[in-house]
Amino acid sequence: MLPRFLVFKYLRFDKTQPFISITAILAFLGVGIGVMVLIVAMAIMEGMIKHFEDRLFTMNYPLTIFQKGYGAVNNTLLLNLTEQFKNLQFSPYIKSQGAIKIGDTLNAGIIYGIDFNKEMSINKILRESYHNENFNSDSIIIGKRLLDETSIDINTRVTLIFTQMQAGGMGLIPSMKRFNIDGYFNSGLHAYDNSYMYINIKTLQTIKNYPLDIYDGIHIYSNNPMKDIIKLREYLPHDVGIVGWWEQNGNFFSAIAMEKRALFIVLMLIIIMASLNIISSLMMVIMTRRREIALLLSLGMGKKDIQKTFFYLGNVIGISGVFFGVLLAFILLYLLQVFPIISLPADVYGSSKLPLHISFIDISLTIVGAIIVVLLSSYYPSIKASKINPLSTLRSE
Repeated sequence: MLPRFLVFKYLRFDKTQPFISITAILAFLGVGIGVMVLIVAMAIMEGMIKHFEDRLFTMNYPLTIFQKGYGAVNNTLLLNLTEQFKNLQFSPYIKSQGAIKIGDTLNAGIIYGIDFNKEMSINKILRESYHNENFNSDSIIIGKRLLDETSIDINTRVTLIFTQMQAGGMGLIPSMKRFNIDGYFNSGLHAYDNSYMYINIKTLQTIKNYPLDIYDGIHIYSNNPMKDIIKLREYLPHDVGIVGWWEQNGNFFSAIAMEKRALFIVLMLIIIMASLNIISSLMMVIMTRRREIALLLSLGMGKKDIQKTFFYLGNVIGISGVFFGVLLAFILLYLLQVFPIISLPADVYGSSKLPLHISFIDISLTIVGAIIVVLLSSYYPSIKASKINPLSTLRSE
């Protein structure tokens, strides 16, 4: 009871020693602001990761089947997969490299031959793209960035140059065909918007001299691709491979994860610096209350109780600051979510809204880390207080 009474007593504003109370308030605010900054920064970082994950998840597809030998991916395999895995959605594709000729400029890219209806059922970005309702053998969908950079409009005729060669009068020449731009997509990722093009699968099969039942691969939509990839690998023949979207972008997400860890460590230093105010505040209380502490010790109060008093005092200041910072963080995140305080360039990120994602793990690590820092900051001053010699202190003061 006595340590609790002393804690509340020392927390009161002391008019004779206002600087001690101001230091305690600064410690409280410093820890709170440090926790707030760390949580908000982690929410923004996690939001950006989720944003890019969503874009890459869609554009790279959750799972992709590819052939290791010509003819391995065919219509028979597609029908068998559709029958065997009814929880998944499949869309066959043909892939080719080529270039789009717009005026006097050439833009190299990757050309996908797709079934537009099937592909749009599993690709959210294509489904949300601006496009005409009816596609034909001459239809093409390109990225919005490529559309903007070349200053052309929808329904413009363009020429695609394929790497597939055909015999000409003077030798071999690339295959070329005219297409009508019937739509554009906007993934928010420059590499895709500038280089991906989608045409009718039968058109590309004809250009590459593929039979109509042969494909280069199959795009798969799965709600749980990390589990489904194991089942599919067991089912697929040895000459057919499968890859998950996370395997295609491993280096990218490893770099982001490293940046996130580095940011957490750097911002945790703010809380550590704020905790120094807890130490200085407690040390000043101890120095001004030396006579009182010595008197309590001489009256029979144990050193453990003195230690508990100042340990609890530091914890009250620091831990209350931690939860104050959590409250501030949620208020700020709400304001950032509701009001356009910070806007992003939509042509770069695909959305002008700041992506935020509150991770329970990040918040838990922040709170636990901050509390550990507060506990360590309170420990040393409490030990110093318990080592005061009552006899020499009362004699000198």
